[in-house]
Amino acid sequence: MTAILRRLPVRVSACSRVLVAAGGVHTPLAAKAATATIPIVIAIGSDPVKFGLVASLNRPGANVTGISFFAAELEAKRLGLLHELAPRLTVAAALVNPRNANAESQSTELNAAARTLGLRFHILEASSELDFEAAFAKLVQNRASTLVVASDPFFFGRRQQLVALAARHAVPTIYEWREFAEAGGLASYGTNLTESYRQAGIYTRRILKGEKPADLPVVRATKFELVINLKAAKVLGLTVPPTLLARADEVIE
Repeated sequence: MTAILRRLPVRVSACSRVLVAAGGVHTPLAAKAATATIPIVIAIGSDPVKFGLVASLNRPGANVTGISFFAAELEAKRLGLLHELAPRLTVAAALVNPRNANAESQSTELNAAARTLGLRFHILEASSELDFEAAFAKLVQNRASTLVVASDPFFFGRRQQLVALAARHAVPTIYEWREFAEAGGLASYGTNLTESYRQAGIYTRRILKGEKPADLPVVRATKFELVINLKAAKVLGLTVPPTLLARADEVIE
């Protein structure tokens, strides 16, 4: 088991009694495969029931509990917000990591949302940094005028590069986390990560004090935040609707 844990991604921390696994679904799955006895607290954007991490949200069952923050379930909402930011642009695209466990559901959700909005839509794929240039070249080839960067830990770790590429191609782009907007991206919409990890910390403390993961329901995130970068909007020649500004949790000027 020690060898398995040593190979887990860096967002896993362990003490003598609790494992904390955060990020993509692969890390919690590896942790669960490694031990059926050490308590595991997860903080992930995927549905933990769908991937067999827990029996149900209310009754997790074995040694796993934590928080699910809907990262992979907000793609349609992001596309809708992007359409509000750039309503005259009618060809959209999404950048999806085909290695992400949620890639198929993300693409399905985005295609359905695009049809509802009356947009022509294209899926672009990237699973390594080497794929980014080709994906943006395909975006240009398809004449896509807006872009959704789908929820993915790999994309989050390359946010500076993705924001720079979107700026170079002058394509209005919406992302998952506020860090993208802080890095110069046009907008982001997603769960408040600070609140999510705070909840994971609370559960870790409760387990260390003697409570069992099986008795702690998986928490579903309830706080979401919209961040708009007016500097980026100005460079792109976009006028952000006042109604959207009023709904934003933070406006970067």
